[in-house]
Order: sequence, then C-alpha cells, then structure tokens
Amino acid sequence: MAEISTLRDAISNLVKPGSQVAMEGFTHLIPTAAGHEVIRQGTSGLHLVRMTPDIIYDQMIGMGCADRLTFSWGGNPGVGSLHRFREAIQTGWPHALAVEEHSHADMAARYQAGASGLPLAIIRGYVGSDLPKHNHNIRSFDCPFTGETLAVTPALNPDVTIIHAQKADRKGNVLIYGIIGIQKEAALAAKAVIVTVEEIVDELNAPMNACVLPGWALTYICKVPGGAHPSYAHGYYARDNAFCKAWDPISRNRELFTAWMRKHILSTCNFAEFCRSLVSETEKDFLHD
Repeated sequence: MAEISTLRDAISNLVKPGSQVAMEGFTHLIPTAAGHEVIRQGTSGLHLVRMTPDIIYDQMIGMGCADRLTFSWGGNPGVGSLHRFREAIQTGWPHALAVEEHSHADMAARYQAGASGLPLAIIRGYVGSDLPKHNHNIRSFDCPFTGETLAVTPALNPDVTIIHAQKADRKGNVLIYGIIGIQKEAALAAKAVIVTVEEIVDELNAPMNACVLPGWALTYICKVPGGAHPSYAHGYYARDNAFCKAWDPISRNRELFTAWMRKHILSTCNFAEFCRSLVSETEKDFLHD
C-alpha cells in the first residue's frame, strides 16, 4: 500500500542517478513541485520521459538533471519554445542531451502496453513520416492476420512515474478528475509511483467519470498544495498564464536562468517556500534587477 511521506523523502528514496523517470499530466496536474525537488537534490543522469515536456522539464534539463529525453512534443504552451531544452540540443549546455521522439499516439500506446504487461505497442501510424529513419525504436512488421504493415515500439516501464492529483485518502487511494491524460497508464506501467496531491481526506467521494488509482499500485503519497503550478488543478486553481509568459525571457538567457533557479528553487527548502518567493518578487521585477 502507498505510504504517506514528505516529497523530499519520496524523491530521495526513488529517484536515483540514471533512473528513467516519467512525469505526466496533460494541460493540468503537471507535477512541478516534484520536479523542483529533483533539482534541489541535484540528481543527474536521468532519462526523462513525458508526452509533452514543458516548463518543468525545461528547468530540469537546464539544471543538468537529464542525459536523455523521450517525448512526443515540447514547448511552453501558448508561448513558444523551451529555450533550455533547445540549447541543450543545439550547443550541449549544460551538457549533451540525447532525444528520442515519438508521436503522441505512440507514446500513449507505449504506456498502455507497459501497464498491460506487454513487451510492445502496435499502432497504425508513421505512414509517410521520417521519424522511423531517426528513431531505431520505431519499427514495422506485417500483421499475420491481415498482411497490413503496422508500426511497433517497445513498451514504456519507467523506474518511477510521478504525477499530481487532487486528492488522496488515508488508505493511499488517489482521485484524479478533469482531463485525465495518460496519468493512469503511466502509473500502472511504472515500477514505483509518487503522487503529489492537493489534500489528503478521509473519503474521496469520487464524482462520475473520475479516475481512482488504488493504493496498492502506488508507492508514496505526498501532500503538496499548489504542486501543479503554473499549470492548473481542476477544481482548485487556475493556470498561471503570467508565469508562463514571464518564463520565456528568463529561460532565453543562461545567466538569468541560473540566477532565477538559484534564488527560487535551490535557495528554497520546499514548494511552499518557492511559492512565497514568487509572491515576494514578481518576474517583471526580477527581469529588471
């Protein structure tokens, strides 16, 4: 059964150098607080996996946490590029980053295969795409029943999957509602799972069409209110669009990025303190220091 823990201890116990780590959440419930804790602990050599890497992976890549990234799209949603991600590929700063690109459908199928205990995912895709020329994990075979040529890729089984959710009960069960994304499959495919949540309650009182992850499938539950910021958490808080816009000029410049990360993440002991540091200094003020 899942253990209720501090985020610091959960990350320290599970996220080790060289681990394959998936942090999922689509549009909302992005596990930002967990990514910050990985940065604080100085963990490096990670193989990061995420369907849609955005600001938190930009920060982790820029701080040297990752040697490899498997993904299907990358960007600062509604704003533009991920400049630390981009520079790692173009110039190797802070060090070289190997990338493995797949389609959205393929990444979802790979998680599903991993959650199902299957060795591979099969999709009808990549027709006319150049990706198979650049990614040796995208292969094809002829279906023995129809003769159709289909794409096949290896299942995803992360060492650790990390997600954010609205609630957990004291038995370790987790409630996710709103846009579910691929969190369920990513969690069930993993060897270990950390879930940060807005609150821990006696009863989940799950609404219709919600997703409940059972405690027996999870490893650690960590209460981290606001832990998805700047993304939103359905039913709790809105997306911080101002932060996403402010991140663009900060991330463009190595020195400005490093100074921001040192002040707001490395010099804070947890996510609550990080949030207080943002309140005390607007990003506009920081840019003009």
